[in-house]
Amino acid sequence: MTFVGVAFACTTANAAASGGAKPAASAPVGQTIPYATKIAASGDGDLDAAINASSDLLSLQKTQAVGPFALAGRIRSDYGRVKTALESFGYYDGAATITVQRPKSAQNPQDSSIQGNDIGLPQWLADTPKGVTLKISISVKRGPQYAIGAISMTAADGKGQVTLSDSERQAFGLKTGNPAIAATVLSAGGSLETRLKEEGHPLAAVATPTAYLRPTTRTLDLRFPVTIGPRANIGAISLDGLQRTHPAFIRRAMTVAPGQLYQPSKIEDARQGLASLGVFSTVGVKDAPKLAPDGTMPLTFNFQEAKRHSIGAEVAYSTDLGGRVGATWTHYNLFGNAERLRLTALVTGLGGSAQQGLGYDVYADLFKPDFPGKNQNASFRVEGLRQLFYSYRQTALLARAGIVRRLNKYWNVNYGVAAEQESINQFGVTRDYTLVFAPLTATFDNTEVSSPLVPATHGFRVSLSATPSASVINHTSFFALLQANASTYFDLARFGLSKEGRSVFAFRAIVGSVQGASTYDIPPDQRLYGGGSATIRGFRYQGVGPQFAGTKYAIGGTSLDAGTVEFRQRILSSFGAAAFVDAGQVGSGSSPFTGTLRVGAGGGVRYYTPIGPIRLDIAVPLNRPPRGDKWELYIGLGETF
Repeated sequence: MTFVGVAFACTTANAAASGGAKPAASAPVGQTIPYATKIAASGDGDLDAAINASSDLLSLQKTQAVGPFALAGRIRSDYGRVKTALESFGYYDGAATITVQRPKSAQNPQDSSIQGNDIGLPQWLADTPKGVTLKISISVKRGPQYAIGAISMTAADGKGQVTLSDSERQAFGLKTGNPAIAATVLSAGGSLETRLKEEGHPLAAVATPTAYLRPTTRTLDLRFPVTIGPRANIGAISLDGLQRTHPAFIRRAMTVAPGQLYQPSKIEDARQGLASLGVFSTVGVKDAPKLAPDGTMPLTFNFQEAKRHSIGAEVAYSTDLGGRVGATWTHYNLFGNAERLRLTALVTGLGGSAQQGLGYDVYADLFKPDFPGKNQNASFRVEGLRQLFYSYRQTALLARAGIVRRLNKYWNVNYGVAAEQESINQFGVTRDYTLVFAPLTATFDNTEVSSPLVPATHGFRVSLSATPSASVINHTSFFALLQANASTYFDLARFGLSKEGRSVFAFRAIVGSVQGASTYDIPPDQRLYGGGSATIRGFRYQGVGPQFAGTKYAIGGTSLDAGTVEFRQRILSSFGAAAFVDAGQVGSGSSPFTGTLRVGAGGGVRYYTPIGPIRLDIAVPLNRPPRGDKWELYIGLGETF
């Protein structure tokens, strides 16, 4: 039994082996013969694909011109290649027919043809008039498809039979009566080997089976040589290729350790975890050739460190916030423990209906993984910003420190402290504020996307936050901001209405409340606002909620609620479209669902790149407030939620 590109030993019961044809002689120097190959459909799409992929006549006809004797050899070689493809799909009684036709033309007054296995083929080809293009047709007769017969597992050392457990048989999957398809047979052996290794047998191996044809029953008996080997734990772990990274940090960050049961999936998770640190261009891992004297399996992790510096650009635009443009410089592996220092400088407020002029946002971020312990990362930021909104003008200096701790696959908690010194001008009155915060956030995400920029197609995202705050100006006042965000995604492929990931409904809900203070007791930048891509599209940023009388300037509120329904449709491979409705309101009390409900609707287009979709949305307000904008445009990278 064989299949294209892979073969395993096969004998035929009650049949003599036949010899192969001798290769054709090399073509003499001289005329080359153009030809066109056509392969007839067999009725089995997978088989047709294998035949097309294996045919030298088809693959070489435009790139490798040959003379008559070399072409004869190519034709005869295709008999074996097509036969191999047939057998790989269980058609052991199948046969190929190759016909070479010399069509009638001015150079060739007589139409003639010959079979590809005719002994006179080379001379017939040599007699082809110059300028004639031969037509070569390949057809197959499949015959009956053989099925899997008896399956046996024998010890590779020849010492008896191997008995599989229920879980191992399930992983193997191959059963008597299945079609004798080579890829399926080989895959079954590979799946069994993977299962044995996952059970802690690092030396487990399932060799290519020997197949026995039974023409009378049209079955194929299989004998798999199996090596299980001893059960072993992980032994000594070596680290190769580290130059600037401290080995002690890598060992702390690694999720496997000596003494744990050898399991390839856990070892691969550890490799991916180290690769995700962002300081290596490649991370590899390999087993030792044999077990150590103590019966453990040593591992070697190989690292290639990435460049330490990168420069990036940031560009975004919306009609309400205007444009923002700037650059980022990043230093990786700052102290040898995968730290990342990022310096960013942005110019903001380039136009925009919610802006009064240019501002800036300049900050330094330091990220330190696995600090102060495993499964938690520390981040520090110092930031200076100036924002000239119509609602208020702010100049501020902020400092933040936080810890993100991973609880399990889906849950994370984020906690820390922050301080802010700011000056805010609102309607000609300038006030200075000194604030301290202690934010606490819990997040749940089971969308299982590789990056926040990759659109989710299923699952939930939930964020619950509480930010106790104190304002220490003249007298100390305390308040707390509570907020909950949730989104979920439904792929219509679950209902058989589309292909996976092509048609998706996305839903978002936001609820916020300020406790312990009224609107005018807290700084304007700590109040709640609606409008913009983060809440209600179609309304300018801070355009929803209480406003100063006779103006379009927002006061801000102490409660917020908003919701979104969005439909996303993928078009072709690189384009998509979206339609959405947003609704929400901002109130002056601490209880949500008060205030004037505002509704916006719109749509947009998407261009999908390897890192995420480029998004362009246009939205209009369905119940525009006095002096409100008539429409809004949003451009960004990634979906809005």
